Amino acid sequence: MNEKPFELNYILASCMYGTLPLAEIVPEAKKIGSDRIDIWPRVHGNQREQVESMGNDAFAELLATHGVGLGISTRFDLGPFGLEEEMAFAQEFGASLIVTGSTGPKDLTGEELRAAVAEFAEALKPHITAAEKQGITISIENHSSALIESPDSMRWLIEFTDSPHLGIALAPYHLPDDVQLVAQLIEDLGPGLALFYAWQHGMGCHEKLPKEQELMQMPGRGTLDFAPILSALKKINYIGWTEIFMHPVPRGIPILDTISDVTDEINHARRYLDELAQNV
Repeated sequence: MNEKPFELNYILASCMYGTLPLAEIVPEAKKIGSDRIDIWPRVHGNQREQVESMGNDAFAELLATHGVGLGISTRFDLGPFGLEEEMAFAQEFGASLIVTGSTGPKDLTGEELRAAVAEFAEALKPHITAAEKQGITISIENHSSALIESPDSMRWLIEFTDSPHLGIALAPYHLPDDVQLVAQLIEDLGPGLALFYAWQHGMGCHEKLPKEQELMQMPGRGTLDFAPILSALKKINYIGWTEIFMHPVPRGIPILDTISDVTDEINHARRYLDELAQNV
């Protein structure tokens, strides 16, 4: 019997469409092979604020109309210790992840870093307990200039928290452009990997560049070979979401001019990833 091909489970990042209306974004999820959406607040989008404006009932009706569910609420603005109300919101809509960042000192290495991560993990424990009660996982992104940035910091955070309700949202963009390092980290994180951003550094996302260069953050556009990364995801039996992603310059605008252009670009990356997945 042939082994079943490895498949990625996609989720749509609302912020890829800037601040366009949710009513226009939600139907795009099915077009990228997903039935879940990740909503973002300002400055990257404003879909979370749109929900506040329309009300939960109207948002629920919008999702139901298009057969789409809320999978993730991304709340870097709240930080890891301010998520209590957002957990209730996520639970109401059946979302399983809240993505946020870390707090603490930066630019640490070695034992100083280990001690700081241990302190952060200890401070997180009551919030992890609250997340467990709501059936939510708090997912910490590895972000530049943050405590949780390096591979060691991510490994230690998972070790010290030791809970299925605390995981890593892994962004290769914020790591060295070393595919073997990323692949090994995925194996090391194992079940601690809560979300995978299909996102590479390319030529960066802080200076305005010609669109062709800006798009090099997307899988299949830049130089990062995602094949070893997908092999590592397969090895750990990863069944979490994969979020095809990039940042535009400036933040809060769609990555391309029209909704259909954005969706086509996401699907360009999806075809690249799916082709690789068939061969790992």
